[in-house]
Amino acid sequence: MSAHGTAEHDAAERREAARALLRHPVLTKARHGEEFALVRRHAPALRKMFPAVLGYPLVVESSFARLVKDAPSADAPPRPAQRRGGQPFAPRTYAYLALVCAALLQTGGREQVLLGTLVEQVRADAAVAGIVVDDSLTDRRHLVQAIALLLDRGVLSETDGSVSAWGDRQEEALLDVNRTLLTHVLARPLGDVAGPEELVARGERAGAEQPRRALRRRLVENPLVRREDLSAEEQHVLSRERADLGRTLAEHFGLTLEVRQEGALAYDVDGELTDIAFPGQGTVAHVALLLVNALVDDLDGGPGVLAEIDGRTVPGLLAPWAAVSDAVDLLVEQYGNTFAEAFANDPRHLQEEVVARLEDVGLARRAPAGLVLHPACARYQPEPNRVPRRTAPAGARDVGVAGAPDAAPPETQPSLFPLQEDR
Repeated sequence: MSAHGTAEHDAAERREAARALLRHPVLTKARHGEEFALVRRHAPALRKMFPAVLGYPLVVESSFARLVKDAPSADAPPRPAQRRGGQPFAPRTYAYLALVCAALLQTGGREQVLLGTLVEQVRADAAVAGIVVDDSLTDRRHLVQAIALLLDRGVLSETDGSVSAWGDRQEEALLDVNRTLLTHVLARPLGDVAGPEELVARGERAGAEQPRRALRRRLVENPLVRREDLSAEEQHVLSRERADLGRTLAEHFGLTLEVRQEGALAYDVDGELTDIAFPGQGTVAHVALLLVNALVDDLDGGPGVLAEIDGRTVPGLLAPWAAVSDAVDLLVEQYGNTFAEAFANDPRHLQEEVVARLEDVGLARRAPAGLVLHPACARYQPEPNRVPRRTAPAGARDVGVAGAPDAAPPETQPSLFPLQEDR
């Protein structure tokens, strides 16, 4: 292989390693063997790149790699910790997670711990902290869910017995503890942080000081970057340094930058860097797509339409709540026999889940008067106005977007929606 070919091969490997870390901020040798090997191979370059490009420190040890992300921007969708079934953690589960981590740090440096001993320490620490816990099945399930997250992250591993058996029947289990990784579960020490607001504010201050890096981070982490949410400095970078910005995202993460009058996105043609696919599978995803199409068709929402959110006038189409409910009811009437039973029998529950999904992917925001749809919703109409294109990346759909573009000509503007990364 020539020197040029070797350099290209190395660059491709570094890009794949970076993408693996965006998908899994905690990579372990046991659970992600090939991806972890790539990260180890290119660790020196990745340790320099992530802080410079996104402001994220990278820790690479013999058995794991930890990409330490900062607090998300205020406009980013929430990404809660999730149970294995996909449901978000409840506040009580978070409390147990904190107690379990604290208890593990107090087990005398041992590399193994009995689950019963760990639970006793959790309950003792809870009593000291004034947290009321009990031995009910509900509380045991919260505790098991917290421990399961540490199992999935590689902090703990089951040597004998299982955590789920303890939750159901309180059977004993022996756990191995990766103490080095345990110290990196949190992004930063919390001893000098007064509360969550201060933690988020620190990230925002860092972004204000580095607008280029803050914009790159938004594009990598957020499903849609709205122009009205950017600072003046970030808007300047987006307008004046677009070519450099696009090259950086493509070179390091394999993302393609698309800029429109209403905002910007960085998308992944391969569809790998996402935690919420849209369009997607399941009742909520299908109804969300149908609802967007119905509202855009029924309401007067041509290019340049504006709406008001929190006292700001922003690009978007206001769908009154009555219109949203009517559209959901009609969809249930037409297609309800294909929906999950819980949604077919409760249209208001379905509406709540659908609105949350549209907010999570950046296509909509709630307002007192209704649901404000972003102009990007137009790309999901079944028969959009198509624009000529000479070339398009593999997998890209040739679909126009509402609103006049202020970036490159339409033939260089692929119309895929952005993708979100796992936190």
